[in-house]
Order: sequence, then C-alpha cells, then structure tokens
Amino acid sequence: MLVNMSEYVAEASRTERIVPGFNVFGYEDAYAVIRAAERFGAPVILMSNSDAVEHMEISSSVALYKSLAESTEIPVCIHLDHAKTLELIQKAIKAGYTSVMYDGSALPLEENIGNTVRVLDLAAKFNVSVEAELGSIPYTDRNAEIESILTTPAEAGEFIKRAPVDALAVAVGSLHRMQAQTARLDFNRISAIESRVDVPLVIHGFTGVVDEDVEKLLPTKVGKVNIGTALRLAFGKAMKAEIASNPDEYDRVKLFKKPMDAVQAVAENKYRLFGWDQKE
Repeated sequence: MLVNMSEYVAEASRTERIVPGFNVFGYEDAYAVIRAAERFGAPVILMSNSDAVEHMEISSSVALYKSLAESTEIPVCIHLDHAKTLELIQKAIKAGYTSVMYDGSALPLEENIGNTVRVLDLAAKFNVSVEAELGSIPYTDRNAEIESILTTPAEAGEFIKRAPVDALAVAVGSLHRMQAQTARLDFNRISAIESRVDVPLVIHGFTGVVDEDVEKLLPTKVGKVNIGTALRLAFGKAMKAEIASNPDEYDRVKLFKKPMDAVQAVAENKYRLFGWDQKE
C-alpha cells in the first residue's frame, strides 16, 4: 500500500513507537526491509539518499519501489532524503515519490524557511509529505564541532510556525555514517524542542545511537529515525562471507540470498527496539 509518511509518523510520535526510514539502494534491501515490516504489521519508509540518486535514475527507483509497495498490505512510503534543490524535489514528485526531505540546514535560517515554504507549496498539490532539517547533523568523515550545530529550540519553534512541515529533523547528538554505536542523544535538548513545536521530530544517523537511548526516546515526539549504515554493514559483511565461502559461484541471485536475510534481521531488530510487536 503506497502512502506518504504524514499520518503514520504523526501517529508514532503520539505513541511509544517510531517509524524507521531505511536508506535503500535497489530491490534487494528494499524487499528485505518490507519483509521485516510485514512481520510487525508496521509501516516502512524506503528512502533514496544522494548516493542512491546518483546510482539509479529517480524514475527507475520509484517504479521499483512503487511496485513493491503495491504488492503488500502494509503502508510503504517512498521518500527522497536530503534533497538540496527544488529542481531535484520537483523531479522526484513528478516521478512518483510520496514524500520528500528538503535539506536547507547549511543555509541561514531565513533562507531555509523560505525554501521550505516553496517546497511545501509544491508538495501540497500532489499530497506529498515534507520533512525539513534544522541544525546540521555532521558526517563522521567530516565532523565539525557538534555543539555549534545542534538544533536551537527557539529557532525550531520559529521554523515550524512559518514552515509547518510534516516532520522536522533535528540535530541532537547523532552523526551520519557511524559504524559503532557510541552516540548519546541530548534528551534535555529534545525536551526543549518538543516544548516549542507541534510536529513529529526526526533523528538522522541513528545507526550510531546506543540502544539504551531508544527506550528513553519512545515517549518523546520523535516519530521517525533514519537508518542506513546498519543495513549496508549487514549486507556487505554477509556478501563478503558468501564470496569467500563460495569462490566459484558467480550467480549474484544466489550470492544475494544471505545478505538479504542479514538486512531483514537488522530491520526486524530495529522494529522491536522501536516499540512494534511482532505478529504471530
């Protein structure tokens, strides 16, 4: 079932659940995370980040993910992640993406708000949900001084007042592309942001967040988290093992089976952590 993310992320933010957004790069990982979501009767967000957009033409990726969404009864959202231009967002919406994220986090507040409003105006015509980012969540390979880029609660309140997006990504201590779970979230900052905004919050770079912080996060307004590295690590490690143990096998369909199972296992574990009950 193809949907946008607004209803399900909003519902999760009001309950002790979180909807995962998974960065996927094609059939194998997209199918694996949908299978995981089906075991919990839970919604899933298939996300295309900048690497995925470079790897596969948007029209091709949306056709693939749409066909998968229409073959399952669970809600599936197709989401463009970290788009920095209106042109790319227009292209994604025209192709059939049901949700987009405009990333103006590197811009001054006024410019970020103005651009986000333009995205909201466009998305509203097509029933496409919109996520924005305030503050900046750095990458481990180019880590800046974290404290200087964390989301300011007062600015978050001003942002949502003028650009009422469906979800707001905030910088509260996580980092993109962390391979080890060592990041600790700033719950005082999360609480202060919650007091200023009335929309679901999103945390990016969630692979590196320690599991102990997840339980504390469930009662908050966080309704969506982004996960990518955890899936890539699972797929890559399983693929290396398969190739090493089957050096004469060249059929990629056979080589992909265990990596897909590994991705599904990681996704299932995330659903358990995020408050979802497995179906019998």
